[in-house]
Amino acid sequence: MQRVLVTGSSGLIGSEAVAYFDQRGWSVAGVDNNMRRDFFGPDGDTAWNLERLRRITSRFEHHPIDIRDRAALIDLVKQYRPDLIVHCAAQPSHDLAKDRPFDDFEINAGGTLNLLEAARQHCPETPFIFLSTNKVYGDAPNEIPRVELETRYDYANPADAHGIDETYRIDASTHSLFGASKLAADIMVQEYGRYFGMPTVCLRGGCLTGSHHSAAELHGFLAYVAKAIKEGRTYRIYGYKGKQVRDNIHALDVCRFFEVFHRAPRVAAVYNIGGGRQNSISVLEAIARLESFTGKRMTVEYVEVNRVGDHICYISDLTRLTRDYPDWNISVSIDEILQSMVLEDAAIER
Repeated sequence: MQRVLVTGSSGLIGSEAVAYFDQRGWSVAGVDNNMRRDFFGPDGDTAWNLERLRRITSRFEHHPIDIRDRAALIDLVKQYRPDLIVHCAAQPSHDLAKDRPFDDFEINAGGTLNLLEAARQHCPETPFIFLSTNKVYGDAPNEIPRVELETRYDYANPADAHGIDETYRIDASTHSLFGASKLAADIMVQEYGRYFGMPTVCLRGGCLTGSHHSAAELHGFLAYVAKAIKEGRTYRIYGYKGKQVRDNIHALDVCRFFEVFHRAPRVAAVYNIGGGRQNSISVLEAIARLESFTGKRMTVEYVEVNRVGDHICYISDLTRLTRDYPDWNISVSIDEILQSMVLEDAAIER
């Protein structure tokens, strides 16, 4: 039986990975200490998701380890000797990082280093997948010429239509402290690949989403919009007239890539992963689409000041990823994603 170690296993991507590999007959070790509740309060609490996983899985074992605990993490890797490592654990909020900079850096950068070193010592041949972020590019993508349309911003030049590729610069821009800590981890993952010859990949995610997201206002764009409309909350739009654009990828499609990478790993690989143009949507468009699905009107408050370092228009260029892994594609549409968040009979199971 193959073994996978998943950190952040009660979060969105981590929990999807636990269920995905368990259903395929893998043994799964999950690492999660529910720091999301500490970060975001009751909205971020992932205890419900852990209980869901315990109900639906057969080969899942939970370990409430803080990834800052180097000794505990190294001991787990030594004992478990996984055939695949999927590292999802993080302080995930662009905005929260400024209020908790030490927690942010110690978890995102230090925790990643702890796991890399555990892998190097005890299973260096094991593919190591790191969930990075598009925030490694900082706000440099905002320099791309764009046009303002009725409901969104978009790239002005046809040559930019596919979006941001992996050659885009990562310095001389404002990242947010979160972006900086994730960039430090991203570079370290690449370095362990190049320096030690380990099969590592950094996945620079756009908006990773799904109905199992414990979304909060400071993290989890689509899922939080859906939560606001379902619960009658006021949704705050921060700047850019609500026309800021993100590409969204369902957690299932992220896990499908984990599997193809495990089958054909590369050393020090870097890929942008997101929904691409086909799954791009602005805040205004997401609100309108959810209103049409639910028949409810959302209460919206507009805040003039945008988030520092925020992207105005970000679409992931998937050219490199689909070239290297032609068997992978986007299988869940943006409408399927949104419907699964607000309609009881629209769950995505494939």
